[in-house]
Amino acid sequence: MINLKEKLRNCEVSIGSWITLGHPSIAEIMAKAGFDWLTVDMEHSAITLHHAQHLIQVIELCGVLPLVRVGENNPTLIKRVMDAGAHGVIVPMVNTKDDAVKAVDSVRYPPMGKRGVGLARAQGYGLEFDRYKEWVNKESVVIVQIEHIEAIKNLEEILGVDGVDGSIIGPYDLSGSMGMPGEFENQEFRKAITHYESICRKMKKPMGFHIVQPDREKLMENKKSGYTFIAIGVDILYLGLKCKEVIGQRHGCTI
Repeated sequence: MINLKEKLRNCEVSIGSWITLGHPSIAEIMAKAGFDWLTVDMEHSAITLHHAQHLIQVIELCGVLPLVRVGENNPTLIKRVMDAGAHGVIVPMVNTKDDAVKAVDSVRYPPMGKRGVGLARAQGYGLEFDRYKEWVNKESVVIVQIEHIEAIKNLEEILGVDGVDGSIIGPYDLSGSMGMPGEFENQEFRKAITHYESICRKMKKPMGFHIVQPDREKLMENKKSGYTFIAIGVDILYLGLKCKEVIGQRHGCTI
């Protein structure tokens, strides 16, 4: 399993993807495909905490680092997915410095944070609390999602918060906040992305992007542009696009 925190600190490339289907076989198939990390999406899916823990277990047992994208910047939600064994969280709609501080505080125990203490899977079901306490404050990962134009404006303050390990552009919501959802070639959207890149380079922070459509050329383009924390695709798109490729456009095919 990679040391994601170290890779983020050193701006080294890591490639992950998104899981929105709550079946352990999906997690196992994707974990064995070669990704460095996988994100269980609890914002735009029907995945419950019960499902999430099973997915986290499978991902981890396959030697891949499990992250969870929580539904909101909520201390209780973050605490519960971390207790379930997530190695870190991706937190949506972090638009201000205070939002970033809240996310970090929700992951770390006092005195470094404000997370409540419980005994669950992450703490070895109560048998490994001391080990986990040391691990979580040193090795857990907090990624903030930059998906609103206000976050772009406040980016330097957000990335300057101690405990924020990295950020990732959410292109659909960012473009939506600018009144142009999905218009990724729009000049104003491109200006926002350029600003994001310049601030990250200035602060020597890793750049992250979710390439929603699983496009290898886009992946290579992002790597060439200096992005190092890259999510590519979503489980449902890998499944749907492959089905369409084989069947949907082959009108003469007989099954």
